[in-house]
Amino acid sequence: MRFCMVTKSYLYSTYLSQNKAMQIINYEALSLCIIEALRAELQEYFKNIGTAYQPADERLLSKQELAAELGVSLVTLTAWINKGLPFLRLHKRVYFKRSEVLAIMQQKIKD
Repeated sequence: MRFCMVTKSYLYSTYLSQNKAMQIINYEALSLCIIEALRAELQEYFKNIGTAYQPADERLLSKQELAAELGVSLVTLTAWINKGLPFLRLHKRVYFKRSEVLAIMQQKIKD
């Protein structure tokens, strides 16, 4: 987390003679400090968000996409699911990780 560079003169205002109270924080300087810190954090977040995405091989595939990629029908893919093909269920939809499907298929070929 970055801290803003605000001089002491910005943070401390002058002593108010009428009510003999000292205003400790200049609200404009504080708001600028907060804005600068948020901007720096958001820039860092959006700079690193590209690395947070999964590679193309780890993109979730729908049943239709996987069936088309493997060249099989949806009926065959459903039969493979019933035999243990790994899948993820999000609400009513079924998705697959390409790497897991390929690993299972290679393992079945070796066995």
